Amino acid sequence: MSKRYYIGLPQWNHSDWTATALSGKAHHSSLQRYASHFSSVEGNSTFYALPGADTLQRWREETPEHFRFCLKLSQQISHRLQLRHCQDELRDFVDGISPLHDKLGQLFIQLPARFGPDGLETLAQFFTQLPEGFSYTLEVRHPAFFAKGEAERALNRLLIERGINRTLFDTRALFALPADDAATRDALQKKPRVPLHVIATAQAPMVRFISPLDYRSADPWLAPWVGKVASWLNEGREPYLFFHTPDNRESPLLAEHFARELATQCPDALGLTPWAHTVRLQETLF
Repeated sequence: MSKRYYIGLPQWNHSDWTATALSGKAHHSSLQRYASHFSSVEGNSTFYALPGADTLQRWREETPEHFRFCLKLSQQISHRLQLRHCQDELRDFVDGISPLHDKLGQLFIQLPARFGPDGLETLAQFFTQLPEGFSYTLEVRHPAFFAKGEAERALNRLLIERGINRTLFDTRALFALPADDAATRDALQKKPRVPLHVIATAQAPMVRFISPLDYRSADPWLAPWVGKVASWLNEGREPYLFFHTPDNRESPLLAEHFARELATQCPDALGLTPWAHTVRLQETLF
C-alpha cells in the first residue's frame, strides 16, 4: 500500500520561477502549475486576512483531489488576543475557510515568542474550543518550550493528549552558514533560532525546513530528515513537509532534492510529482 506525505513551499508563485518547469502551460494558473507537482502549500496569507469565498472556491477547483492547503490561523486569534476570548473570531475563521473543506490539510497555529509556559492553561482551554473534523499543528517559539524541562514536557503531553501536531521549524543550516546577501540577512532576522527537538505528537507531523541560498549546502542537516520521514511513513503517519530558502528562488529544487532522496528509502511514498529535465530547471536559475 502506498504511503502518503504532503510536500510543498511557502508560496505557489514566484517571479523567478517563470523560466522553470513550474511555468507550465500559459493557459494554466500559477496554482495549477504548482499543484501539478506539489501536494500542499503553506497558506501564510490567512494570518493577515481571509480571501473571499469565490477565491477559495477557485483554489479548490484549480487543485487535484489529493492537494491540501495548510492555512495559518488569523493573527487576531494567535497574536492579538493570544487565544483568549476569541470564540467568535475562531468561528468566523473556520466558516470563512469552509469553501476548501475536503482540501484542508493542517490548520496552523503559530504562537508569538512571548507566549510562554504561563500560557499553557490558556492553550489547553483554547484546544477545547477547536472544531472537530480538522487536523491542527502548533508552532511555539518561546525558549522554555525548547529547554527540555517541565514546560516542554507539559506542552508535549498536552499536544499528545489532544492529538495536535507540533510544528518542527528547522533553521539550523541557515544560522550555521550565514551569508551577507540581503535575503539571508532578512531571513536571519525573521526566522526563529531555536533548538530542534524532533517529536511526533500526532499523526501528521509538520516540518518547516529553511536552507541557505545554496540549498545543497544544507545536506548535512537535511539528510537526517530523510530517515525520520521514512520512519514516520512506516508508522502510518502522514507528514507535511515545507521547504524554504531565504528568497525562495530555489525552494522548488530543495523540495525536489528531498523527495528524490526520500524515494530511495520509500519508493512507494507519494508526495511530489517530479518535473522533467531537472538539470535544465537548475540551469535556468542562474
